Amino acid sequence: MKTQNMVEMLETATPVLEALSTLFVFVMGLLVLFIVIIFIFDISQRKNAVLRNYPVVGHFRSIFSSLGEFFRQYFFAMDREEMPFNRAERDWVHRAANNTDTTVAFGSTKNLSPVGTVIFANCPFPTLDEDASETRPITIGEGFCRKPYKAKSIFNISGMSFGAISKPAVLAFSNGAAIAGCWYNTGEGGLSPYHLEGGADIVFQIGTAKYGVRDEQGHLSDEKLIEIAEHKQLKMFEIKMSQGAKPGKGGILPGAKVTPQIAQIRGIGVGEDSISPNRHVEISSAQDLLDMINHVREVTGKPTGFKSVIGATDWLDDLFQEINKRGEACAPDFMTLDSGDGGTGAAPMSLLDNVGLPIKETLPLLVDKLIQYNLKARIKVITSGKLITPSEVTWALCAGADFITSARGFMFSIGCIQALKCNKNTCPTGITTHNKRLQKGLDPKNKATKVANYVHNMNHAVEVIAHSCGVSEPRELNRNHVRIVQNNARSIPMSELYPSQHLGR
Repeated sequence: MKTQNMVEMLETATPVLEALSTLFVFVMGLLVLFIVIIFIFDISQRKNAVLRNYPVVGHFRSIFSSLGEFFRQYFFAMDREEMPFNRAERDWVHRAANNTDTTVAFGSTKNLSPVGTVIFANCPFPTLDEDASETRPITIGEGFCRKPYKAKSIFNISGMSFGAISKPAVLAFSNGAAIAGCWYNTGEGGLSPYHLEGGADIVFQIGTAKYGVRDEQGHLSDEKLIEIAEHKQLKMFEIKMSQGAKPGKGGILPGAKVTPQIAQIRGIGVGEDSISPNRHVEISSAQDLLDMINHVREVTGKPTGFKSVIGATDWLDDLFQEINKRGEACAPDFMTLDSGDGGTGAAPMSLLDNVGLPIKETLPLLVDKLIQYNLKARIKVITSGKLITPSEVTWALCAGADFITSARGFMFSIGCIQALKCNKNTCPTGITTHNKRLQKGLDPKNKATKVANYVHNMNHAVEVIAHSCGVSEPRELNRNHVRIVQNNARSIPMSELYPSQHLGR
């Protein structure tokens, strides 16, 4: 009986096995045919020597080259050697965003010998927790505009436009910023409903194309400025002169990322490359810059400043001399200083790698210039540029910054894996793509909590360093609290490298 059942089962299964066998042979035949076609094409073409000399297998070179970006960070790179951000930095952000333990064991993996290494000067009698003070807020534009802004958080979200990043990412940042009590900069792509949905304080960036506040001819529109300023959440206006990713060139948004909604917000055609002018056509001098700042502030009633990367420095003297000539009321309410070592957006490598000075040089320089012209109390300094960990943020405070902003740090907080695909529409984490399938993995509600955690843990960690240096809160830090390693492997106080002392905020 059992034998008969087995025979019946085999008889039943035979057609299925035959069909699978036929399918296998068919698939293998197609595969062989495909390889033959590629072989013939490779040896016939004359554009690629590798493929002509090594048909078929030569394609693996491109595949491995593309995958190398991912394999390096997981298998080959040491904790501190990757660029632009290493594993240790990304891991700290990840743990902070997830509100998990940020402590490490068995000593530092950071090399403390290279020239330029920052070391904080702890004191023998650090501040006790019960003696610590809350980090005091700073009011921007007080006495000089109708609606000054009282900013509470040291650490805030830098400009990332809707278009460069996705709807879920904007929602995550907007909601997270509201929970954390920090501000969120729109970037140059205009104000979207998703920026406002979370209820966060918003800084509106006016890029060189003036998206969101332009008329039909592309000029700055007072009517649209007033309309934007009517939103209570909108706290400040930032005129973008240049950015770290591409100093001297305007924003670049590939046409693949220009959806109908983004095109409507920016006032451009669907699917067209969004290429901003390399500067504001109205601004060709320090006088012109002050004129535009004062015009925007007068029309909107809100604090207005500008963002720039510093390369040449003579223009700062011209600017500050002109301010002192006109009077403090004409000064920008803030200056946002970006670093010349790149940002999130698409950029020519020639600019990203080689143009603009890094923040470690320009921040002390700018603060010293402000002190020289007695403008430090009037003009608040905001800085960005790879400042994503507590040591970097604390260094910026010691150097004289009032606020620190970050874009890439916050991208890490919501799941960025440094896939280096920000300029494409293929971001695997859904942050910089408008592909709905790829966006599914990015839950704005969950990521908003991570954004808030990142801000809270950053501010707390900066306070820990400040207390170790013996001050009651981070805004009391100055250049005497940080040392810089020199050629002889010895460190000296930052105040000796840059003698102008920070005179208060």
